[in-house]
Amino acid sequence: MNTAATPTDDLPVLVIGAGPVGLAAAAHLVERGIEPLVLEAGPRAAAAVREWSHVRLFSTWGELTDPAAEKLLAPTGWVRPEPTAYPTGGDWTERYLQPLADALGDRVRTGARVTGVSRAGRDRTVDADRANQPFAIHVTHADGHEERLLARAVIDASGTWSTPGPAGGDGLPALGEHAAADRISYRVPDLKDPAVRARYAGRRTAVIGSGASAFTALSALADLAGAEDGAGTKAVWILRRGISGSTFGGGDADQLPARGALGLAAKAAVDAGHAEAVSGFRTAAIERAGERPVLVAEDGRRLEPVDEVVVLTGFRPDLSFLDELRLGLDERLQAPAALAPLIDPNQHSCGTVYPHGVNELSHPEPGVHLVGMKSYGRAPTFLALTGYEQVRSVAAALAGDREAAERVELVLPETGVCGGSGVFDEPADTGGCCAPAQ
Repeated sequence: MNTAATPTDDLPVLVIGAGPVGLAAAAHLVERGIEPLVLEAGPRAAAAVREWSHVRLFSTWGELTDPAAEKLLAPTGWVRPEPTAYPTGGDWTERYLQPLADALGDRVRTGARVTGVSRAGRDRTVDADRANQPFAIHVTHADGHEERLLARAVIDASGTWSTPGPAGGDGLPALGEHAAADRISYRVPDLKDPAVRARYAGRRTAVIGSGASAFTALSALADLAGAEDGAGTKAVWILRRGISGSTFGGGDADQLPARGALGLAAKAAVDAGHAEAVSGFRTAAIERAGERPVLVAEDGRRLEPVDEVVVLTGFRPDLSFLDELRLGLDERLQAPAALAPLIDPNQHSCGTVYPHGVNELSHPEPGVHLVGMKSYGRAPTFLALTGYEQVRSVAAALAGDREAAERVELVLPETGVCGGSGVFDEPADTGGCCAPAQ
């Protein structure tokens, strides 16, 4: 173990984001005797999770708590939830994330948005003595005042929630998408909220996307269609690809059963007629028929007008405030270059990801690590367990314990969710790891 002191050792490690992985990073740093400073842009810890508090996770409690965090929580009288139960985002926040933030105390600061990270006195072009300089972090607080902080290292766990993908099939917003913003949501609607329920009840809603979030929205709209107050509710499911045996995910073969059930619920919504699937449709424009949006595809197809549009096309990282750092990112996924081949949906039809840590998360700029959802860039199917293993490894490396940093301490389930394989415009191959065992 390397214990040689450096000029920046007295500075904290900055953790950006007080979500599940950011808080876990702080817990691992504390366990290693390293002082963290967690900056959260939202008004409370786990601000992003609170925005989808109504959504039930497909991971169990046993897969959603971090061992170092549990050790930090134990003296507070915290009681570990039933490991086999499936919490909602709200449960996760109230029973684990907020108590963890409370246990970390004033190491967590909310209403503090990081707007820039660099090396003190060095822009990205300067080589001289660069690695020996602390990181300089610019922060804007909720009351508008700005602050400059110094840190020995930076762990960016800010996630991707604030930058959802657009409706456009080419990665750009569809023409007219911004103008139709009053009829578009980029979140799974909370149909238990009376105001939100009234917005979708009896209406025709286009759902754009093919992952777990789209499955959740379709299932919720189907439930609304079958309720007394939901007569006439209809979903139009917009798929950029064709329909195949893998369209609805792993189903009963998924090693995360609750995730498999989401796909089966979406299939049931289609089979029952509550949702109409439109395949091979890449949205190019969102026009208007009166006040109602009309989706237009790149091939010229026009759908019947809808009342609402729910865009669930994934997320992408906000890299703007890291622009002065020397990051080594994959040009397609915007994920760390060494990690990208493990998570590339063009290569891994089921998104199976080997446990990984500091080696895959390092950059040309030493001392900076993107972790959690941020580390996946534009790739899907991230699991909390993956993030916890990432920050365990990174914290060990920052403590000089390279052996622990490079040791794998996690066995992940297969994702059981296919996507990215097959011909671009045709249904994906129905074989592979999502097919039932023969």
